[in-house]
Amino acid sequence: MVRRALIGLGASALVLGLLVGGGAWYLTERYAGNIDRVADVFTRMDQQSRPARATPAQAASHSPVTFLLVGSDTRVAAEEGEDPSGRSDAIMIARFSGDREHAQLISIPRDSWVDIPGRGMNKINAAYAFGGPSLLIQTVEQLTQIRIDHYLAIDFDGLIQVTDDLGGVEVLVAETTSNGPYTFPAGVNTLSGDEARWYLGQRYGLPGGDFDRVRRQQEYLRSLFTKLFSTNTFTDPGRLDDALLAVTRAVAVDDTLGNRDLFGLAYSMRNVRPADVEFFTAPVLGTGMEGPASVVYLDATTGERMWSYLRNDSLAPNAGEFATQALPDVPR
Repeated sequence: MVRRALIGLGASALVLGLLVGGGAWYLTERYAGNIDRVADVFTRMDQQSRPARATPAQAASHSPVTFLLVGSDTRVAAEEGEDPSGRSDAIMIARFSGDREHAQLISIPRDSWVDIPGRGMNKINAAYAFGGPSLLIQTVEQLTQIRIDHYLAIDFDGLIQVTDDLGGVEVLVAETTSNGPYTFPAGVNTLSGDEARWYLGQRYGLPGGDFDRVRRQQEYLRSLFTKLFSTNTFTDPGRLDDALLAVTRAVAVDDTLGNRDLFGLAYSMRNVRPADVEFFTAPVLGTGMEGPASVVYLDATTGERMWSYLRNDSLAPNAGEFATQALPDVPR
């Protein structure tokens, strides 16, 4: 992504000069080295009982790479009286295909009612609270039979900073809602960083509940990526540097992914554009109550079809099967 982004004439000259002068090390350390590491995510897991690695599609030049992405906003959690360390606002499986021309992000609603290893049935979000990243990964692997290669944690602060750097990000809202100090009227809203924080962090007052929250997260990421690619950020070395530093400061990955590996993965995905990134949601049957808790029931039959495509790296060509999902077309 870094190489593709620096395509302006001046940027190309800068990159060439850096590479000649040992710039590959500089770029790797400046950006990948800016990312925190989460220790021992996979060390305590029984490796023999884990699912097999994803099978590359025919003619793929690389093996697929699968991340479990967890996003949280510690400030909103604190303001709502919750423990920020036990909160995961977004749970997504992020797959980079073997051909390195596609990526898929599959949201799992945080209220999904699932079996947590050693803990029984509960909301999937509880796995993170019970046992951190390791137990959440075990839960997702048990649910999907998809092996998670790496763990990626994002504090929304980084994305919020990029939002402000871009002069705001546009989102389409179906119905007027309010959260915190802001009201989001129906129609197109250009959100500042702080407005985006409250928009993404809203948990109450949404007609679709968890579905609306998931849809907001997906549409915000899509809009953010699109604006990044449609402005001069990627042809302006200064703006690009600011954006990459802001994002990487808010990202943490498991400690099995070294700086050079991370930079190499980013380089291999250099041809992917926003249109090549597809968003899905784990298929659902509906909602209900488990005791006092409102939960989301997943559709095991349709879900298994989605997960099987992901296991053999063929979800992209079969995406049309999942075009109709339980989420509204426009988030509320």
